[in-house]
Amino acid sequence: MGRFIYGAAADSVDIDDRTLAHLRIVVMNKLRRGEPFMYDTKLGDGIGRRSFWLHPSIPLQFHFSGGRAPRINRAWLDELMKAASGPNGLTVMPEPPDPAQAPPAENA
Repeated sequence: MGRFIYGAAADSVDIDDRTLAHLRIVVMNKLRRGEPFMYDTKLGDGIGRRSFWLHPSIPLQFHFSGGRAPRINRAWLDELMKAASGPNGLTVMPEPPDPAQAPPAENA
């Protein structure tokens, strides 16, 4: 389980490493372009939500607990980028199947 830390250490949320790796790419790309946005997440205990206004002037950290970087699902990344650019901001949705990991087509 990793941790998303925004501003003060008290402003953090536990997130599994796989989701955090995808979130990191989305945030990095949006902020590199100077595009602040809203990130809305459930709290770790399942009760309540927390919203963060992500802006390049506020320090943030992505703390991964595992030593290996997870494989990136391009389809999920595209969906997360679209959400981050939308009117409601980024909310992590379930991971779709990864087309790059699809089994080879059978010959008929």
